[in-house]
Amino acid sequence: MANVIMDETIEYVGILAKLELSREEKEEAKKDMGRMLDYIDKLNELDTSNVEPMSHVFSMNNVFRQDVVTNGDDREDMLKNAPEQKEGAFKVPRTVE
Repeated sequence: MANVIMDETIEYVGILAKLELSREEKEEAKKDMGRMLDYIDKLNELDTSNVEPMSHVFSMNNVFRQDVVTNGDDREDMLKNAPEQKEGAFKVPRTVE
């Protein structure tokens, strides 16, 4: 494990994450963080010179669907569920004076 995490770093991360860690949890977190950094170092060894930069792992083309009305104007059916209605709309109690 080439990346050695200092106690101060774990304390600082704990403060940022609002975590209270026991001594054992801090030691385990140091090991985990070291392993993560070692893995990142291993990834940095890869030759990515011929890899095109991308914003997403999967190619995404316009994922928006057409805005098509499918249920039409069912106002009468919807108002059947209203406890009270007024002039074709739901009537609700006044909340602002």
